[in-house]
Amino acid sequence: MKDRIKIRGNVTIQVFDKNGKLKRRSPGFFRRLFGLRGKIVFQEKHNIVTREGDALIADAMLVSPTKTKVSSANGYIQVGTGWTGNSTKNNTRCNTPVGAMRALDENYPVLLDVWGEPGDTVVTYRATFPAGSLNANGINEACLLNGNGNGANCLAYSQINPGVNVMPTDTFQVIWQLCFLGQ
Repeated sequence: MKDRIKIRGNVTIQVFDKNGKLKRRSPGFFRRLFGLRGKIVFQEKHNIVTREGDALIADAMLVSPTKTKVSSANGYIQVGTGWTGNSTKNNTRCNTPVGAMRALDENYPVLLDVWGEPGDTVVTYRATFPAGSLNANGINEACLLNGNGNGANCLAYSQINPGVNVMPTDTFQVIWQLCFLGQ
């Protein structure tokens, strides 16, 4: 009997306007032609657990881990504008970071569901970039880190496509979920 462990990830990106409502993109040609509003800036994307992330997970299985876990005390999400599509498994940071890394929101990470329920293998991380903390066009990458210093390791990396524009009055939120499956 063989057992294969798989890790699937999902990243959700949301942009809220100054009134706390989900922001809309500018309508494209056909939407303008038919008098329709632009689409809501809400995206769900796949991610990749990086090479460093694989090693972090293996280290976490040790009796005495040597690496820092991505936890509420030291978990960070970084965003950037430099997605290249090259060697994402080896990324250790965003290619072109914008703004400062953001610490995980209070009480994150959490399990999606209570122990014994189907969602008990899904870990959710969330970071919220409040209004005034970002001002960037074309945010198209994000990474999940176990710290904010030079020695921090990248657990996971994701492309954000299409890129997202965030104004100083907007709140930007990244929700990261990793699902661990033994098969």
